[in-house]
Amino acid sequence: MRLFVALNLPANVQDGLWAAAARLREMDLPVKWVRGAGIHLTLKFLGDVADEREGELVAALGGAARGARALSLVLEGFGVFPDFRRPRVVWAGIAPDAALEILQHRVEQEFAPLGFPTEARPFRPHVTLGRATRDAKPRDFAGLEAALGRIGYTETALVSGVDLMQSTLQSGGAVYHVRHSERLP
Repeated sequence: MRLFVALNLPANVQDGLWAAAARLREMDLPVKWVRGAGIHLTLKFLGDVADEREGELVAALGGAARGARALSLVLEGFGVFPDFRRPRVVWAGIAPDAALEILQHRVEQEFAPLGFPTEARPFRPHVTLGRATRDAKPRDFAGLEAALGRIGYTETALVSGVDLMQSTLQSGGAVYHVRHSERLP
């Protein structure tokens, strides 16, 4: 199973982001766009994991969520990683939030002893909207920076659960399925 830990956004926020990014999708960029219902905030990518490890992953998720509360996340701003000279990921930003950073750090702490190394890069909360195709050239993204700057979407999302997600790769993009959810009261 290909797994990751995520915060799933409410449907109205997913729909709003999908609509806000419509102009980007119309630009015919060499990008595979995330389906609207698949828009989420990844806390930790686990990769391919044997089915029989699911119990220990569920326990680690429970440990990470213990004591955490529901999060009120502010989505605002759009950009790319690593930069506009060679964009690989198109994203919507999430305003800094101490409770979110603590939860992400706890996920790292709980999963590290299970053989999932902690992320070397600093946590930069974002929602991936699309990924550049392998054959994309920098010139293919002309106008992207300006187009992102024109998107005026801001929304607050109340997130009341942290999820162990399964990703199944298909020709039309990844399909996500919740394997287990821990409530954030």
